[in-house]
Order: sequence, then C-alpha cells, then structure tokens
Amino acid sequence: MSRSKVLKQLLRSKDSTILMEAHNGLSAKLAQEAGFPALWGSGLSISAALGVRDNNEASWTQVLEVLEFMADATDLPILLDGDTGYGNFNNVRRLVKKLEQRSVAGVCLEDKLFPKTNSFIDGEKQPLAEVDEFCGKLKAAKDTQNDPDFVVVARTEAFIADWGLQEALLRATAYAESGADCILVHSAKKDAREIMAFMDHWKLETPVVIVPTKYPSEPLETFRKAGIHNFIFANHALRSVITALQRNLRKLKETESLMSIEAEIAPVKEIFRLQNMDELQQVEARYLPETKKKTRALILGASKGNFGPLTEDKPKLMLFVGGKPVLSWHVEAFNRQGIKDIGVVRGFKKESVDLTGPSYFDNDRHAETGELASLLSAKDYLRGETIVAYGDIMFDDHILQGLLSHEGDAVIAVDAAWKLRQRDDEKRDLVSTTGVSAPLHDENCQLKAIGAGLPANEVTGEWVGLLLLRNGAAEKAAETLVSMRAKDAAAFDRADVPQLLRELMSAGVEVKVVHTFGHWRDLDAEKDLVESDLAS
Repeated sequence: MSRSKVLKQLLRSKDSTILMEAHNGLSAKLAQEAGFPALWGSGLSISAALGVRDNNEASWTQVLEVLEFMADATDLPILLDGDTGYGNFNNVRRLVKKLEQRSVAGVCLEDKLFPKTNSFIDGEKQPLAEVDEFCGKLKAAKDTQNDPDFVVVARTEAFIADWGLQEALLRATAYAESGADCILVHSAKKDAREIMAFMDHWKLETPVVIVPTKYPSEPLETFRKAGIHNFIFANHALRSVITALQRNLRKLKETESLMSIEAEIAPVKEIFRLQNMDELQQVEARYLPETKKKTRALILGASKGNFGPLTEDKPKLMLFVGGKPVLSWHVEAFNRQGIKDIGVVRGFKKESVDLTGPSYFDNDRHAETGELASLLSAKDYLRGETIVAYGDIMFDDHILQGLLSHEGDAVIAVDAAWKLRQRDDEKRDLVSTTGVSAPLHDENCQLKAIGAGLPANEVTGEWVGLLLLRNGAAEKAAETLVSMRAKDAAAFDRADVPQLLRELMSAGVEVKVVHTFGHWRDLDAEKDLVESDLAS
C-alpha cells in the first residue's frame, strides 16, 4: 500500500489519527518509533530548524530537501504543511509533482496570500486569498497528481483572520466542493469554542482536521464526540528539542563539565542505532571491493637497544624522534595508509610502552631470546593481511605504499641502494633476488636468499625490515614458528625473521620483492636518533 493510500485511509477513518510534527530525518524516525502513524511536515518547525522565519524565507526547494530526508528515514506517510503553495496555481502544480517524486503522501494548502506569515502572529491582520483563486489552486493540485490517493488538505484561516463562523463555513464548503480531501479548520483561541461551533454546522462528509496547539487542555475525546478524528501535533517535537538544548547548553556553559549532563542525554551508540549503522556494517562485506581488505600491522619492539643511559628506563621503541616516541611515529605511518589495527610486541620495560590504541603482546624472555620468540608471542595476531615491521626503523610513506600494492602472498621491501648507506652495522640483512638486479616495478622479482653471510657478488640489496603476509601466508608463518620451536627450542630462541623467511621459502612460499632506493633509516645508536631528528 502506498504512503498516500495509507494517509487517505487514516484521515477517512472514524478512529483517531494523530499526525506528529517532524522537521528532519531524525525527528521523523523518532516519531515513528514513538508509535505515531503519520507525520506533519511543519512549515514552522522546518523553517525554525533551518534558522529562518516562518515567512517563506526557506525556499520550497529547501523544504523539499528536508522532506526527502524525512521520507528516507521513515516509511510513514508525510503530510506537508505547504503554506500557500509557494505562489499561484502553477507553483502548486509543480509542487505536487515534486512531492509525489519524493513519496510525500499529501500537502496542506492554506487560504492566505504568498508570502505567508505564521497564523499566531497578528493573524487577524493577515489578508486571505479570494475564494475562487484558492479553489483554483486546489483544482490544479488535484488535476496534477498522478497518484489517485495523493491527499490535498484545504486549510481555512477564516477564524485566524477573525472573519467569523459564516466565512469559515463558506470557505470550507467551497474547498470541499473543489476536490479537497480534508478540511483543516484553524483557530488561535485558547479554547475550542470556534472549532465546536464549526462542527455544529458542518454537514459535509469531507473529514475535518484540527491543530489543537492553542487549546492543549481540551481533551481529544471532546472533539471525537463532535465528529473530529484527525489531529495535528504541529510543533511539539521542535519545542521539546529547544527546551532540552537550552537547559543542557546552559548547564554546560555554567559547569564546564561534560558530566553535568552525561546522565541526561542519549549515549553515542543510540545515535548510531538511529542512523542504522548496523545495516551498513552488515552489507559492507557484500559491496566493498576486494581492495578494501583489512590490513593489520605488527611491530616488533621488545629489545632494549644500545643507547646507554637513554634506555635505562624505557626501550628504544619509546625514545623520542621529532618530538614523539618512535612507536607513535610507526602508528601514524600505518594510519596514513588506512591501517588502524596495530599490534606491538613489548619486552624490556614493557610498562613504559603504553601508547593508547595498539594491542600489546609481551615477550617476557626478551633478554635471552630474539625476534622469532617475540613474533611467537603474537602468533594469534598473524592472520589475514598482516605487515610485520621492525620497531627500530623509520621509512617514507612510498615504501609502505609500494609494499601494499605489490602482488604476492609474501612481500618484502628491499633497498637497492644498500651500498650507498655506508653502514658499519654488526648485522645487516642482505638479500639476493632472482631476475634483473634491483628492478623497481618487476612483479616477478623474488627473494632468493637472505642473511649476513651472502657472497658480495650475489647481493642485490638490503631488507629494510618490512614484511607483508597475505592469502594464508600469515597463518602459515604462525604454524612455522610453532614447528620451529618444537624442533629446536634453543636454536629458535636465537633465530631472527630472515630465518623464518628461509623456512617459508623451503616450504614453497614465494617471497616477492619490492625495491626502494634509500628513504629509510635504522635506529641502532644515539647518533641515529639525532640524524633522524634532523631529517624529520
């Protein structure tokens, strides 16, 4: 059943129907959850929510945009407070077409002149449209609608303008005979005498709608007995919001404490529920492209490092470079590539490695074990697409980007300019590769061997300490770690990541190579911190 048909049936029913005011998508959804069967797209409330007066200062296209959000947020029928139709009969025709396109169930047109002024502001001074001219608008609306159930409500302001009962009856009768589906009789009196007098003389079958804003103390049952079954609560959602905001904003300003209102306001998760975030999360896996795989990073940072007094109370992972700890630098580098799931293996002075955000794994035997023991402490983290990174390196973004974009189940980043670094490190992870020496973009370049003892004529580069595992390779690495330790625990405790790479290659895993030329740095001694600080 279309929304228009639902609204028409509600308005024709002898059961009571309350149309609840809404002024945006959120208030529309809340009204539906509260149990109201239909919505009133209030001109006053929509304009106020936009920060303008109820004098047609918001254009009709701006109102349409709000209605579209309301219609998307709920499946309730919406009756638009269409003011005077935003112009003459021709404007009304275009309005009806646009409302139907947005699944708005109906429009209420009032018999005042454009631009309108709110009925409760000097209503008796406001001129009314000529009856024949307004009847022409109503006929234009009915002739234009494509949906036979689209509802056109005619609103007479005769009581508001203080033109009396006879004028109200004359106009309401003319509007009903011109095709209006309902008649809205409006009154600004503080009691219901005008409305009840109107109903005493109303003899047509056309249903009547009222807006009891000015006479809220009158029970709805009084009107039901008089033959009125349709009511509009015209601005109470907006007024509720204003009251709550005024109170809470004032309290926040006075106390400067978020806790002063924390117990009185909705939790953030309630916002997410109303936004239907659960549905989005459920369909992400279905519609997001494969390139949006979730990548995680694991940083090995258990060792103390050879930095003398600098590492007496914290590991080198927490030494400052460029005004922040090395770990912060790593986290930011991964975050820039969209990697938010980050794990860190701690060891020496682990309590000092406390940056908020990462997951932590502890190698409590860091003093007598090496890299693979640290990796084993986080073996359950090795799954899916995972980058393993040494915690004592710094690298430019393009190196990480190249690693992520390279094909292969296992990929390492290799510096082809290794000779230019002129390092005197005790240990360097030199590599040899298949194919042309140091190709920049050769997807088929593979790791042939890795280790400090390679013959100089076979070396094609130096591993920079970044390893990407995907398509089951991370899980294979975790299995290999367990089997290596079971085979020879003593040897395993001394082993490093290059040994794991050799084991993986022996098991048939191809390790691809992506090359860079410099743009990375080891942090092995205090002078490296100074040089990196200058570079940053």
